Amino acid sequence: MKDSKPRIKFLGKSLTICILLYSFSVNAQENRALPDKVHHAEPLYNDLVRDLGARKGEKEFNLGADIKKMGKADEYGYLMEYEFAPIDRLGLEVETDFMYSKSKMENVKSSNELERLRLSSQYSFYVSKKQATTLAVGYTQIFNFAEGGTAFNPFFVAAKSWKTNWHTLIYTGPEIGYRYKSKKTEMNWQINTAFHYTLPRTDHFIGLEVNQEVNSGGLETTLRPQVKLGLNDKLAIGMAVGFPVGGKENEISSFFRLIYQL
Repeated sequence: MKDSKPRIKFLGKSLTICILLYSFSVNAQENRALPDKVHHAEPLYNDLVRDLGARKGEKEFNLGADIKKMGKADEYGYLMEYEFAPIDRLGLEVETDFMYSKSKMENVKSSNELERLRLSSQYSFYVSKKQATTLAVGYTQIFNFAEGGTAFNPFFVAAKSWKTNWHTLIYTGPEIGYRYKSKKTEMNWQINTAFHYTLPRTDHFIGLEVNQEVNSGGLETTLRPQVKLGLNDKLAIGMAVGFPVGGKENEISSFFRLIYQL
């Protein structure tokens, strides 16, 4: 019994030290200086991997639907996204794209399939509150299950807030696609620009997204006027309408997105 008392005292002191160290660690994390972050309006259709200048612990879940009425079939695309920031300024994202095609032709069946899986990362290497500007680089690996191939998509993002509720953003980079059966490689260049106006003291915005693709067939452009409504601090909904300007497809499309901050 006499030998056990010093052990009990030692264990008690050790436990007290561990509790104090844990408390200091928690307080340090809670009171740590947050890195600079500039608010930028994020496009609805070609959205970013995570907020520019992301802070550690941020998480978001998205649901989206893309509806396109075509001559031979009506196409309904659905997406699910989960994005998070494991460390400051780094965003990671997993996205699954589903496609339901309702055929209008008697000899062609309707289809429903998992079309693509996207794994993305994005790092904001320059954040300036003084200049209201953020620059980022990123990479997306695309697995095309429908076409039987994969695609490599490095990209660059530059965004600026003009301190008058106006926001501009450009997202650009090549998408290099490879098909397994034909062993062919194709490349197109994406140039996506966005212009938004946020309503003062709200999370609402109206704006225009211009999605452009340069490929062997020339330049294809789609204009997407859009609106976003912030329902509360965590939930927002958005809608965009697509108007093709050039290219093979001339059908008007619509896109809806549900955004939930975790």
